[in-house]
Amino acid sequence: MSSDSWAQAVDEQEAAAESIGNLQIKETRAENGTSVPSAESEKKQEVPENSTGDKAKEEEENVDKAAQSLLNKLIRSNLVNTTNQVEVLQKDPNSPLYSVKSFEELHLKPQLLQGVYGMGFNRPSKIQETALPMMLAEPPQNLIAQSQSGTGKTAAFVLAMLSHVNPDYKHPQCLCLSPTYELALQTGKVIEQMGKNYPEVKLVYAIRGNRLQRGVKLQEQIVIGTPGTMLDWCGKLRFIDPEKIRVFVLDEADVMIATQGHKDQSIRIQRMLPKNCQMLLFSATFEETVWDFARRIVPDPNIIKLKREEETLDTIKQYYVLCNSKEEKFEALCNIYGAITIAQAMIFCHTRKTAGWLAGELSKENHQVALLSGEMQVEQRAAVIERFRDGKEKVLVTTNVCARGIDVEQVSVVINFDLPVDQDGNPDNETYLHRIGRTGRFGKRGLAINMVDSRMSMNILNRIQEHFNKKIEKLDTHDLDEIEKIAS
Repeated sequence: MSSDSWAQAVDEQEAAAESIGNLQIKETRAENGTSVPSAESEKKQEVPENSTGDKAKEEEENVDKAAQSLLNKLIRSNLVNTTNQVEVLQKDPNSPLYSVKSFEELHLKPQLLQGVYGMGFNRPSKIQETALPMMLAEPPQNLIAQSQSGTGKTAAFVLAMLSHVNPDYKHPQCLCLSPTYELALQTGKVIEQMGKNYPEVKLVYAIRGNRLQRGVKLQEQIVIGTPGTMLDWCGKLRFIDPEKIRVFVLDEADVMIATQGHKDQSIRIQRMLPKNCQMLLFSATFEETVWDFARRIVPDPNIIKLKREEETLDTIKQYYVLCNSKEEKFEALCNIYGAITIAQAMIFCHTRKTAGWLAGELSKENHQVALLSGEMQVEQRAAVIERFRDGKEKVLVTTNVCARGIDVEQVSVVINFDLPVDQDGNPDNETYLHRIGRTGRFGKRGLAINMVDSRMSMNILNRIQEHFNKKIEKLDTHDLDEIEKIAS
């Protein structure tokens, strides 16, 4: 790898991330000495002229993964009440498994305990119960953890960093990597909130635009940033002495490896760190690519996984409606509209164009709907979801941007206006599960209705049935008793 290739990769990635919020980073100083980025308007990043269509699409999908993760952070005000069970694989199977039911059991510094309670955490979440004793142990233990948004994992590794820091030492001791600067800022906010009673510990952001003079040696104990800039600061600029790092956190690993260059940059940073440095890696998903990456970054780890919720499909009644065209699908949708708005519903479309058309047609029929799609800025999406969650709109029309990680307890109906397919036109079973999983949450009954408008889409539906070994019944939209019963 050439010396500038990683810098070019992170520049491209962060420029793409900037287009989400039209932001440019500058450094300011807070009263407590923390280095905090500020924002100014900047024009959006344009796709290079020599980019192929495929590459442009791939980059768009990568940004969407980061944007989705940021969206989940923006809309979470409380922990998700998940029914997932935690599965723990210890590096030493003979070691006793410790878990805690209260934060007092962790023997935290008083100022950190105050910070935890100040953030509204009354007791540890499921993943915190098991992860925190491992992260706070002496000698330090390495950890790979699967943790979805809203499970309290950011607070957990922030607490670990703040606990391991020695404020008497004026040099970086903890590094935290995030895929984009927006995600880094969100983690930074948690550090500032939890550490507000611990002002001796300082934070600095290693992000593009936070430019320091050559020869500077950082005095802040915690550094959070993106892989390219962090590698620069640890390597040729030598702002950070990697040999003095005690804790290395790699957050959003699944988003990280979807971004060009970030995987290699993260590995290069990890190789600079001392062998006794604690390695903590978090990912919402654990595909094989994520596992391979995690094992290269984290030697001899403890592993925490969330067991898949098996009851998801069992609590959801699934139907399909036969139609002959997009217009017939719209007519069928209008027939069941009154029934589905007894509570709240989400309608999934394959493309932004279809979602925009459908929302427009429903509005013409005087139906009150909200539209959520990928071209909206992340803050705009968060505002739409908040309105939907507050019941200001009963129906949300969206693309797959909303299929994962968004829990609205009132949702009782999901409609697949278009069945989910992959790039090759095959059934996307995982997306189907995530889509219909927006209903039937928290042990309640749910309803999923699939619109079928061709022989091809019927074939896709049949393959989805075979995959899940679950029969999907035909629905007559003129007989709404069953729908009303479930929706209510």
